[in-house]
Amino acid sequence: MSELSNFDRMSADMGLERSDDLSEEDFLNAIAGRVEWYLKYDIDMLLSYLYRLDVEERLINEALQPWREEEPQMALARLILDRQKQRILTKEKYKVKPIEGWEF
Repeated sequence: MSELSNFDRMSADMGLERSDDLSEEDFLNAIAGRVEWYLKYDIDMLLSYLYRLDVEERLINEALQPWREEEPQMALARLILDRQKQRILTKEKYKVKPIEGWEF
């Protein structure tokens, strides 16, 4: 079985379709589209997701400031993408063997 790419892992984690011709910018735009929906219709759930991803509150607050040139959904999408990359690197660095008898 081949190793999954970082984009494949992030796509799976985030429930996004993965295509071989998807660039990082395309991926970022897909995340931004989802974030935009949550900003409009369910900001509490968005904030819950950001909390679960362990995105720094300070960075979230900065991304939502009206003086920013970048749209809030794009700024938050960048934070999510960066955090997902960090999570993948951490998982690779600290691989844990499965515990026997814990398969469900």
